[in-house]
Amino acid sequence: MLKLKLFLFCFLFFSSNFIIAQKKSLDHSVYDSWESIGNRVLSNDGKWLGYSKDVQEGDGTLLLFATDKKTSQNFPRANKLAITSDSKFAVFSVRPFYKDIKAVKDKKLKKNKLTKDSLFIVNLQNSKTAKIPNVKSYKIPIKGGSVVAYLLENLKDKSTEAEKDDDKEDAGDDKNNKPSELIIENLLTGKKQSFQNVIRYEFSENGKQLAFVTQKPEEKNDDAKDKEKVKSKDKSKPKKYALQSVHLMNLENFAVNKLIEEEGDFSQLSFDKSGNHFSLVGTTSAENDLVKNYNLYYFSSNKKAVLNHNSLKMPKGWVISENKMPTFSKNGKQLYFGIAPKPIAKDTALITNDHAILDIWSHNDDYLKTIQLKNLSKDLKKSYDAVIQTQNPEILTAITHPKMDSIAIINEGNAPFSVGISNNNSRAEFQWTGAEKNTYFIVNNLSGETTEFVKNLNGRVYPSPLGNYMVYFNREDGNWYAYNVVKKSTFQLNKGLQVKFTNEEFDMPDYPNSYGLEGFTDLDFSVIIKDRYDLWEFFLDGKSAPKNITNGFGRKNKISFDMYQLDKDIKSYNRKTEMYLFAFNEENKQSGIFKSKIEASKNPELLQMGDFYGYKNLIKAKNAEVYSYTKESFQNSPNVYVSDYFKTEHQVSKINPQQNSYNWGTAELVSWTTPKGYSSKGILYKPENFDPNKKYPMIVYFYEKLSDGLNRYIAPAPTPSRLNISFFVSNEYLVFAPDISYEDGHPGQSAVEFINSGVEYLKKNPWVNGDKIGIQGQSWGGYQVAYLITHNDMYAAAWSGAPVVNMTSAYGGIRWSTGMNRQFQYERSQSRIGKTLWEAPELYIENSPLFHLDKVTTPVVIMSNDKDGAVPWYQGIEMFTALKRLDKKVWLLNYNNDDHNLTKRQNRKDIQIREQQFFDYYLKDAKAPVWMTRGIPSTLKGIDWGFELTDEKP
Repeated sequence: MLKLKLFLFCFLFFSSNFIIAQKKSLDHSVYDSWESIGNRVLSNDGKWLGYSKDVQEGDGTLLLFATDKKTSQNFPRANKLAITSDSKFAVFSVRPFYKDIKAVKDKKLKKNKLTKDSLFIVNLQNSKTAKIPNVKSYKIPIKGGSVVAYLLENLKDKSTEAEKDDDKEDAGDDKNNKPSELIIENLLTGKKQSFQNVIRYEFSENGKQLAFVTQKPEEKNDDAKDKEKVKSKDKSKPKKYALQSVHLMNLENFAVNKLIEEEGDFSQLSFDKSGNHFSLVGTTSAENDLVKNYNLYYFSSNKKAVLNHNSLKMPKGWVISENKMPTFSKNGKQLYFGIAPKPIAKDTALITNDHAILDIWSHNDDYLKTIQLKNLSKDLKKSYDAVIQTQNPEILTAITHPKMDSIAIINEGNAPFSVGISNNNSRAEFQWTGAEKNTYFIVNNLSGETTEFVKNLNGRVYPSPLGNYMVYFNREDGNWYAYNVVKKSTFQLNKGLQVKFTNEEFDMPDYPNSYGLEGFTDLDFSVIIKDRYDLWEFFLDGKSAPKNITNGFGRKNKISFDMYQLDKDIKSYNRKTEMYLFAFNEENKQSGIFKSKIEASKNPELLQMGDFYGYKNLIKAKNAEVYSYTKESFQNSPNVYVSDYFKTEHQVSKINPQQNSYNWGTAELVSWTTPKGYSSKGILYKPENFDPNKKYPMIVYFYEKLSDGLNRYIAPAPTPSRLNISFFVSNEYLVFAPDISYEDGHPGQSAVEFINSGVEYLKKNPWVNGDKIGIQGQSWGGYQVAYLITHNDMYAAAWSGAPVVNMTSAYGGIRWSTGMNRQFQYERSQSRIGKTLWEAPELYIENSPLFHLDKVTTPVVIMSNDKDGAVPWYQGIEMFTALKRLDKKVWLLNYNNDDHNLTKRQNRKDIQIREQQFFDYYLKDAKAPVWMTRGIPSTLKGIDWGFELTDEKP
C-alpha cells in the first residue's frame, strides 16, 4: 500500500510538472484580446450589477448581473451604462464594430460612412430589451425615476460642415450640434414625446424638469447658398444667429413652457436640486462679432431676471462669462456664475506679414512665459466668480477677481460666504519650489468683503461640510489646524501628540506631505485625520482630547487604514454608524476590509484580509447592503465580486481563461540589508515552471518603491515604456523589482546602494545566472540605469527610457507638458539634490552620468522621444552622442511625435519587440536583429523595421 501511495504521489508530481512544462510562453500576439474589468455600476436596490469586460484592442462586452439570481446578460460593444434611480431600467449605448471604427480612421473615410450608435433600454423586471438606432446621445436624471431623453443623429445633413462639427462634438463641444430630433420617454408608462431641431438638453437632478434648446434650421436653395458665400466675404456686416428657443418641460405631465425665443445662442443649462430654479447663459450678439455680450438668465416659478454687463454691482468693464456653468446652492437660494473682464477684440485688418510675432519674457512676469503659453487657451476663457441671491436676483456680488484666483463654495453653496483662494504671492517662486503657497479668505456673498484667515499656506484647506470650521495642514511645520469661522480663532489640532502626521518615509529635500484628511462627522462635530497607520478623531470645539479611532491597532500591526465614503450624497460621517475601512499591511502587502465605529474605542473588526490587490475600489448599492469590489493577485486576473455584509461573497466574472495555457509566474517578497545597514524589500518574479536546478537570466526593473504592488496583477500588454514583467517572466526570465530609499544630494549613489545590494543578495542563489543580468528603467528609472552603468560592470545589458544624464543642462530646462522650469525637480523633488546649481555644482556633476560615460562597458538602448513633455529629449541625444564617440555599444530609439511615456499603441507594440530582442541577445545568447547589427538608414524609414534575426554581431 505504501508503494502504491508513493507511486501515485510521484505520478501526480511529475504529471503536474509535465503539464506546466507544456505551457506556452507569451508572445506579442496575445496583447489585443487580453481582458480587463472596466466600469462597475450597482443599482440603488442592489439587485443589479453592471460591469464591462474590456479588451486592449477590439470590442468589449457589457454584462448585467442579477445579484439575487446569480445570472448574467451579455451585450457586446456596449458602453455608457446607467441604471435608473428606481432600479427598473438599464440604459446604454452600443457602438459600431471596432474594426469599422478603425477602418474609418485608418482610411480617413467620412464619418457618415460609419454606422451610428444604438441605444438599448433593458427592462430589469422582465429582461425585455428595446433598441433605438442612430442615437447621438442620451441622458437620464440622477434621481428622477424611469425617464430617458435621447437625441437622434441628424442623418439628413450630409454636408462637409456637419462632419467637421462631428469632430467638435466628440471633443465635448455642444455649441456645434446640428439640430436633430429629441425624444423624451417615460419608461414606466410608455408616454413619449418628440421635438424637432433640438441642439442641447438637460434634466434636473430630481427628474421633474427637462430643459432643451431648439434651433430653426437653415433653408437654402442653391442660389441662396451662392449669395450667402458672397455675403460672408464681407465680415464687417453682422451675421445673425439662427432663431433659437429655450423650453422647459414638466416631466409629470409633459407640459412645455417656452422661456426664450430670439436670434442667438443659448447654452450652460443648469437646475437647482429641487428643479424649481433654472439658469442658462446666452448671447443675442451677431454671430460674427469678435466680442459678444452674454447674458445670465434666471427663472423660477415667480421670478425672472436677466443679468449682463450693465447689471447692478457688475465691475466696470466686466461681462458675463460664457465659459462657466451656473451652479445653484443646494437650497436654491444662491446662484454662482462666472464674470470676466471684457475681452479685447483682435484687429483683423492687420496683415500678419507686416508685424513681428514674438514672446517677450520679463523678470516681472509672475509665471514663466512657457507656463503662460501652455495655459493660454484656458486663461483666455478664465472666469471669476459672482453670486446672486435668488430672492433678489437683479443684484450680483463679485466674490473673486484677478488677485483672488478661485473660490470654494461651502455647505453645497448654502453658506452665506465662500472661501477665496489666492496664490498671488508665490507665482514667481513656483518655478523653483514646485509648490504654490495660497492665501485663504472668508468672502461674504452679500457684500464681497473678505477676511483673511491663513496666509501663504504651503498646504491645503478643508472646509467642514456646514462651513463652521476651516481645517488645514501646514507642510512647513507638519501640523494640523482648525479655524473657527464665527470666533475668527485658530488652534492646533494635534498639539501635544507624539505621533507624526507627516510622511515618515519621505526622502526628498522638501517638506513632507500629510497622510490625509478622511472626512468630517455630522454637524461639524469632529474631523478624522490619518497618521501612517491609524485614524484619529479631532474635536473641532477644542474642548476634548483627540481620540485614536482604530485604538493603535494599525501601528501595532503595521496596517494602514483608510475610510470608505460609499455614498456621495452623504457629506459627513455618523459617529454611531458602522463604517468600513480599507486596510493594507505594510509588512506582507496583504489588503482587506475592517469594520468599526467612530465613537468606539476598540480594535476594528476584521472582515476580510488576504494576498490580494484590490478592495480600494469598493462600491455599495445606495439603498441596500450589497457591495461590489474586485480582487486580484499576480497570478489571478482582477475579477468582480459581490457580497452582502461581507459574510459571503460571490465571484461574478472570470476573465482571461486563456492564461491557463501560458507559462505564467509567481511573485514573492524578498528582504535584504544594504552595505550601510539599511533594510529594504523588493519583489522577485519567477516563471511558473521555475526549476531550482536551472540558471536563469534576470532583469532588474526599478523606479522608487514598488514592493506594495506585490499582489498586483500585471497583464501582458504593450506598455508605455516600462518593463513588460509578465511577458519576460513567461519567457523564463527572473524579474527583480527592488525598493530604493534616497539620501539627499546623492540619488545616484543611493540607487547603487539599494539596487546593486539587492542583486548581489539574489546572486547568492544558484539559480540566478550572475553573468546574465540586465537592467531596465523609465524616466527616473532611466536616469538610474544610466547612472548604474557608469559605476560598475555587473550588468550585461541596460535599457534606459527617457533618462536625464546631464543635470547641469537639464536644470534650467522646461517641462513642456506643464511649461514649468525644471529647477524644482532638482532642488525639492525627485532628483533630490537639495541645493541650487550655484550652491553645489559638484553634486550636479557627481549625479550626472554624462561626466562618467567613459567608464561604461554595458551595451545600452536609450529611448528618448522628440515630443517628450517631461524630460528634454536632447538628454538622450547627449547620452547617445557621448557613448558613440567613446565607441560604446549604444542605440537610440526616437518614436517620432510621441511623448515621455509612449501614447501610440503601435509604438508600444514596437518597443516590446525590440526590448525582447535586445535582452534575448545579451542575456540568452539569441540571434541579434538587423536594427541592432546594421541599423536602419533613413532611406528605409517606414519601409524596413529591422526585426529580422541575423547571425551578425552588433
